Amino acid sequence: MKTHRLDAGADTVHWGFFDASLTPLMTVDPGDEVVISTVSGPPSAMPDARSGMIVPEALRAIHARVPQKLNGPHILTGPIAVRGAKAGQVLEIRIRAIELNYDWGYNAIRPLAGALPDDFERTRLIHIPLDRRRMVARLPWGLELPLKPFFGIMAVAPPAAWGPVASPPPRRNGGNIDNKELVAGTTLYLPIHVDGALFSVGDGHGVQGDGEVCITAIETGLVGTFELKVRDDMALEWPMAETPTHVMTMAFDPDLDDAVVIALRDMIKLICARTGISREDAYTLCSLAADLRVTQVVNGAKGIHVMLEKACLAR
Repeated sequence: MKTHRLDAGADTVHWGFFDASLTPLMTVDPGDEVVISTVSGPPSAMPDARSGMIVPEALRAIHARVPQKLNGPHILTGPIAVRGAKAGQVLEIRIRAIELNYDWGYNAIRPLAGALPDDFERTRLIHIPLDRRRMVARLPWGLELPLKPFFGIMAVAPPAAWGPVASPPPRRNGGNIDNKELVAGTTLYLPIHVDGALFSVGDGHGVQGDGEVCITAIETGLVGTFELKVRDDMALEWPMAETPTHVMTMAFDPDLDDAVVIALRDMIKLICARTGISREDAYTLCSLAADLRVTQVVNGAKGIHVMLEKACLAR
């Protein structure tokens, strides 16, 4: 296993979109580790110089030199190709570590956005100091909130036939999933749509509640360490994940009810495959032990994730 590093910079990011035609910045072998740094925020979200908060020079260079496309807000580091990965296989992404890349984050509310688009008439943007040593964020009214960093976006390239697609809605290739369960120690599985997989990452969050109701979490830059593997023994239509204690199926759709149907059907398939019990028994088990959670409701395609303790899969 080799360890590679890819840092966010004007030559290593794509801003606001995914596209199967992007040229990979590096090619790694299956099983290799990749350390990836990310940045976040448009020029309008930068803190005042008098605040003492540090804006990375890489982010300033990106603002000056990288075009934002399709109105997508997310600055994404990558893509990275995995040697031998083929369309139809699955990319296994083991999240080994996540660290802060900034000493601050921001949160924004704006009219006509979020879960309550008609309730707030003015845009508000606040900057939130992040304490790396204590791993807490200090909110303006004095509350200290424990940090639980994760990447809102982990993605492979979309199918080539889609062409460029904007980054906000999550899709079958992953993308803006905004699932707070995908912290260090979790494994994400994404269906591969083009050879090489073409993995990109960004949209760092210091902490977020399920729903991400005002449309932003604590938006910040992060550094992630990922082990990338290719699975030819799996077939997926939608992303799924495993935490140390749970299996998790996910789905995204403009209609939250439709997302529930997709994610629940996938959990039933998973249970049947791992235990050999009937679909009826798996459905019963989901009703008794699985938790349906609203991932987010603000990205165009809403998200549902279904979580089931691995102990329930014992044969």
